[in-house]
Amino acid sequence: MAALAWRVQVLCTNAMADFVTRFAPSPTGRLHLGHAFSALTAFDAARAACGRFLLRIEDLDAGRCRPEFDAAIFEDLAWLGIDWETPVRRQSEHMGAYARVLDDLIARGLVYRDFRTRRELADESQQAPHGPAEVVRGGPAPDEAERLAARQPFAWRLWLDRALDAIDGPLAFDCDGVRTHAEPHRLGDAILARKDFPTSYHLASVHDDALQGVTHVIRGEDLREAAHLHVLLQKLMGWPTPAYRHHALIVGADGKRLAKRDRAATLHALRETGETADAVRRRLGLT
Repeated sequence: MAALAWRVQVLCTNAMADFVTRFAPSPTGRLHLGHAFSALTAFDAARAACGRFLLRIEDLDAGRCRPEFDAAIFEDLAWLGIDWETPVRRQSEHMGAYARVLDDLIARGLVYRDFRTRRELADESQQAPHGPAEVVRGGPAPDEAERLAARQPFAWRLWLDRALDAIDGPLAFDCDGVRTHAEPHRLGDAILARKDFPTSYHLASVHDDALQGVTHVIRGEDLREAAHLHVLLQKLMGWPTPAYRHHALIVGADGKRLAKRDRAATLHALRETGETADAVRRRLGLT
């Protein structure tokens, strides 16, 4: 038995570098059952593969993130029986790293300033051939110099046409176990940063996955489309592309996916009623 245990330990030690996944919540509210499903799915996958499980705090939204919600994340995950490597990366502490990536994209002419407001974009979308679902495409405004002189706010958008011209080879990636060709045009010229803020979710998330050696991104179905953009960003920056897995979303009694405003479904509320972590697993079908 001792020899078998030693062999299993050696195999797991060797496998750790081959499977790295993460759970990356934002501290903008209490975790709910949907978060529990995502965290447990990733944690169980890492454990089954004798891999590594990371926790990353995506606290870029300074207006909505709260210290009490940050602390609650640790409390809720520990209650679920999840453990993670330390130190935990907090994105708000690494703005300089994201700014350097943005500077690189600017220098290569792969992003442009978009001065249009949300109202202007909505009006343009209504007039577009395909209606409101039309994605943003284009390039710098012809009156960019005047707008800059007037100090108007703007967003840095990925210049998709130039980005696609800048890469060699196919944009292939592993999506839910199937070799897939990325189609970043689905998101158009996505926002990567703003005038006074050097990153977006897309840029920071992809940067951190590469930095932390994440090999498997396990997250909700609602982020499936984002993977197509993320693969392009990885290719542009010379970063490795992880395998992507998208799980079903947990919905409430009304059939809508859970949100942080659904207080009855928060892990804190369930714990207060006496529900156990094992009961949560059974409720989520993760026995």
